[in-house]
Amino acid sequence: MFIDSKKILPDSEPILREKAISVSVPLSDENKEILQAMLEYVRNSQDEKFCEEYNVRPSVGIAAPQIGVSRQMIAVSIKDEDDQALEFALANPIIIANSTKKTYLENGESCLSVPTDVEGVVLRYHRITVRAYNLLTDKVEEIKLKGYPAIVMQHEIDHLKGILYYDRINKINPWHKPEDAISI
Repeated sequence: MFIDSKKILPDSEPILREKAISVSVPLSDENKEILQAMLEYVRNSQDEKFCEEYNVRPSVGIAAPQIGVSRQMIAVSIKDEDDQALEFALANPIIIANSTKKTYLENGESCLSVPTDVEGVVLRYHRITVRAYNLLTDKVEEIKLKGYPAIVMQHEIDHLKGILYYDRINKINPWHKPEDAISI
């Protein structure tokens, strides 16, 4: 399975507003193939030549509903604050713990499924613990994240709940930045 920009659904598609269905673990061959293709897409989208050749927007994560598959699967490929690569190909991810401290991206978030960026601050938990099956390790794990990786993971998990990042922007004051929140 190959994913390119033509397979990415825009935010007008109803599937992006639905709760995705949990998947059985161990994963079926079909779900493994989809999840692996999602991770390859994210990895490849970080290569400028690939983006130019296939008309792809760079990304750090993708959720199955974004390619028309209503299943609780996400793929993430990012670097943490120490510039260490973090990659996940997760099924049935759930946030089981979070900090009270909030964080946000200074310039706002964006999304492959939102063709025209909606500007504003998206408050997220600064630290989270996620429980999920990770295809890369072939086991259920508890993953602790903070800062930017935590923001990315929450963004992708929101897709599985039918939530888009702009749903979390303050409608009255989109650029309101709480003093106690951490800017990234």
